[in-house]
Amino acid sequence: MNFDRLLSTVERRRKTIAVYSSDADDVADGFEVRNASVEHRRLPDAGSAGFAVVRDRDGFAGAIGLGELEEFVEPPIYSPWDEAFLTAEYRTLFELLDDSLFASLDRRQLLAATREIENRAWRVGRGTLQVGFQRLSILETQVGFYARLGAETALDVHVYGRDDWDPPVIPNTTVHAESGDEIGSFWFLAFDGGDDETQACALLARERAPGEFSGFWTYDPQIVDEMMTYLRNTYD
Repeated sequence: MNFDRLLSTVERRRKTIAVYSSDADDVADGFEVRNASVEHRRLPDAGSAGFAVVRDRDGFAGAIGLGELEEFVEPPIYSPWDEAFLTAEYRTLFELLDDSLFASLDRRQLLAATREIENRAWRVGRGTLQVGFQRLSILETQVGFYARLGAETALDVHVYGRDDWDPPVIPNTTVHAESGDEIGSFWFLAFDGGDDETQACALLARERAPGEFSGFWTYDPQIVDEMMTYLRNTYD
């Protein structure tokens, strides 16, 4: 198992997204999902807000307002401990569209998804959190953030990145300086949920072009465990 195989595993999990809107060119078209078919159902009332219904292999998965999808186009970014994060509308889509393989996500959208995982780790306060920064120099602007995460929780944090910067000592954090292409090509996080596997979650995205990524987030404990096991066996 490696990152490419994890992407392939998720791609096989097909979904159907039915978009109900008065405008066929709605914002939902901006979400290119490789492992989902998107159907448009026109609403007669141009004043209606619109919504999307998601179905997976088990049937109805849930529904989301198009306003929440719109917010994720350029989401607000909060710290995991910011109370405003808990009421952010776009957070609804994380569980609804988990295991969706997005063809295009920008850095801001990935940072919003990253904060969702960091928030779970912060709230649980224990367990293992693995984070891939592509390059360790990217960590430089996040040192204070991870210092607080390490100092105020019992989390065991592991940070991975290409060896282009020597970070300071961060509480409860192990830094893995790497030279391989894989680490430099992927943005990832994985949290094992501590003692509660229902809190397990992960994000994996490959940089296709500067600032453009394809990937997924998941709440499937099996996929999270496979990803974390691969990282431990390969890079620890």
